[in-house]
Amino acid sequence: MVKRKFVSTRVLQPGMKIDQAILDKTGRELIAKGAYLDDFQIEYLQKKSIGGIYVSEGEPDPEEIHSLEANLPAYTKELIEKSRVEDKSKVTLSSEVIKRVGEGVQFLYDNVESENFLEATNNVTGELISAIEANNAIAVDINLIKVSDEYTFKHSVDVATMGMIIGRNYGLSPEEIRDIGVSGLLHDLGKSKIPLEVLNKPGKLDDDEFALMKQHSLFGFKILKEKNAFNEEIMKGVLQHHEKMNGKGYPLGVTGESISKFAKILSVADIYDALVTERPYKKGFPKREALEMIFGMSTDLDNKAISSFMNSVIIFPVDSYVTLSNGETGKVVANNPGYPMRPVVIGFKTGKKYNLLEDINCASMVIE
Repeated sequence: MVKRKFVSTRVLQPGMKIDQAILDKTGRELIAKGAYLDDFQIEYLQKKSIGGIYVSEGEPDPEEIHSLEANLPAYTKELIEKSRVEDKSKVTLSSEVIKRVGEGVQFLYDNVESENFLEATNNVTGELISAIEANNAIAVDINLIKVSDEYTFKHSVDVATMGMIIGRNYGLSPEEIRDIGVSGLLHDLGKSKIPLEVLNKPGKLDDDEFALMKQHSLFGFKILKEKNAFNEEIMKGVLQHHEKMNGKGYPLGVTGESISKFAKILSVADIYDALVTERPYKKGFPKREALEMIFGMSTDLDNKAISSFMNSVIIFPVDSYVTLSNGETGKVVANNPGYPMRPVVIGFKTGKKYNLLEDINCASMVIE
């Protein structure tokens, strides 16, 4: 159940969801309704001597939404049916596959020196490849990937799965898709060489700790090179997944064409997954905000990889219920290719069709 309440600006916390728009004297919107507040916005509200604001808490009651849909007028139900377009084929992982993959990835990171390392890597990658090929998947519902509560394992599988799907849209061959899956699974392997007190530190790393952490991709590359069982592209993906197109990445600070295509793809998947995942020292960003941030990193990331990523992810699957920033609850009936934040929604209250990409009247509207 979503509840709206008035909160003093003195007790606002980052991550609270504002339930009103904040405007300046000219009527210009400074903070949009539905935004998740950050420290800067809270400080602004306090400096402007705004006593309090409305925030919303909780989630819509599913029973209320189902009841609302069941009692829709016939013309609205017909519009939903007529407008509905199936999502692109998505990769799905069964509970059995999730269990095997989770156990396999944990083995890899806990047993770097094992003589069964290569076999275990191939087994986990094979599970993911089979899941993708089972329905010729070219998209991933990023709400559903979860193999473990342990961040390193979950993150590795997220990056591998997204990397393979992005790779399909990027134009990689079947062999390369398999290899980028291996590179994604192992991209953080070097963190096994980082002391746990640094790796799991709940606060900000100091300069020395951060310098050590930045070496993890180099450590991972050296581990794989010593095994003499992985090709150059797989190893480059591990080594370069934190490099940036403008040379501001690490560990080598290379630029543009010096960065392998595996690393360009994995970098996008890695950054996205890190943004949305909650950690002891930070809250996860809402998926919409994380996608907007990725879209804005055109000087850091490869533009083809960004475009392939946007064509690969589904945030609001067809048939999911959403609340628009105008307050209306509705049902997603279609996704616009390449624009995962701008689907087509049928509003339950008005029976109106909101094409968030193509309808100019929806230009300022977002899904909350």
